[in-house]
Amino acid sequence: MGQPITITTTTVDGVMAAFHTDRGITGQDGVSFESAEVAEGSASMPGDLASRMFGSDDALDHVFIASNQVVARRVGGWDAGSLTAASSLVEAFFVFYADA
Repeated sequence: MGQPITITTTTVDGVMAAFHTDRGITGQDGVSFESAEVAEGSASMPGDLASRMFGSDDALDHVFIASNQVVARRVGGWDAGSLTAASSLVEAFFVFYADA
């Protein structure tokens, strides 16, 4: 149940990766998270996504979410595996359980 998010563009610049999506995750104001603890304490939809991202990759040290964009900073930069893992988390964020 739920609908997958489509990532329309991914841009990588050194340690930063921006995932542009086909739908909004926040309102127009952006929200920053410096850690999983901060994200979990926010009790918000963007906080839930950031918390999942931090939990899946120990090298992440900052996540910013604004409207239809998720920007993450990863110590050591991004490789194909870390980009795929982060993309998969964003794409499945609105899916609560997979179709059987």
